[in-house]
Amino acid sequence: MVWVSGWRLAAAVSEAGGLGVIGAGSMYPEILREHIQKCKAATSKPFGVNVPLMYPDIDQLMAVILAEKVPVVITSAGNPKLWTASLQENGCLVLHVVSSLPFALKAQESGVDAVIAEGFEAGGHNGREETTTLVLIPLLRPHIKVPLVAAGGIASGQAMLAALALGADGVQVGSRFVATPEASAHDHFKQVVLDATQDSTVLTLKELAPVRLIKNPFYEQVQKLYAQGATPEQLKEALGTGRAKKGMFEGDLVEGELEIGQVAAQIDQIKPAAKVVEEILNDYHIALRALTNLDQA
Repeated sequence: MVWVSGWRLAAAVSEAGGLGVIGAGSMYPEILREHIQKCKAATSKPFGVNVPLMYPDIDQLMAVILAEKVPVVITSAGNPKLWTASLQENGCLVLHVVSSLPFALKAQESGVDAVIAEGFEAGGHNGREETTTLVLIPLLRPHIKVPLVAAGGIASGQAMLAALALGADGVQVGSRFVATPEASAHDHFKQVVLDATQDSTVLTLKELAPVRLIKNPFYEQVQKLYAQGATPEQLKEALGTGRAKKGMFEGDLVEGELEIGQVAAQIDQIKPAAKVVEEILNDYHIALRALTNLDQA
């Protein structure tokens, strides 16, 4: 949700009964502070901040999070042992995103409050294992004693029910909230998401950091480099910097990176974040009743 989930979206989701999350991956420390403070002003409900641990200014980002007393922190892309204890000592609940059983066990050993297991259907940066959520959750469940949150491919109440049936204690929804008025994504990118079909996205650039992208001219450039036998260094040079901002925030559909999950194929309308939350919960209860009735038939 880089360049997509700022304070407006986070506040709207929290107000609607979910846990809104500010995506700090695109933010400098002072920008993050501004988003946190605006989110506090917009909602009295709890919210979180997602922060990739691999970022070079991680110390400054964490200093802001601690100073602003953010109640929930979601860490990813790094070793959770580095920050979990200090965050918890300052009153934060810590969740860590993983894509495999070994990483889930390491996260649990580090003392996190919950593990987020993300299947490769998810948008943005992803696991190299290409394990689906349908397989990942029941694989982790027998070994994970802390709460387990399912992520990747979840954009409906039916998917939420399926994840809980597999053993998850909750779900994380990302891509569905791109197509909301509160999301900070460019309107051009939102329209591409609405137009997406089943084969619109692909997981690529595994040699660098695996990322799920919508196919566009930039993606085609990457494919040509692969066909030419490009080295990781050449791929990194072609990727450059600021690709996600260019595509998702500035709306450059030719040269930008367009990160979204496979569920983009299911999204055909822009709706307020509160409506998305309401529909997911309503559809969850409808699906649950249907299965209950089936069991009693």
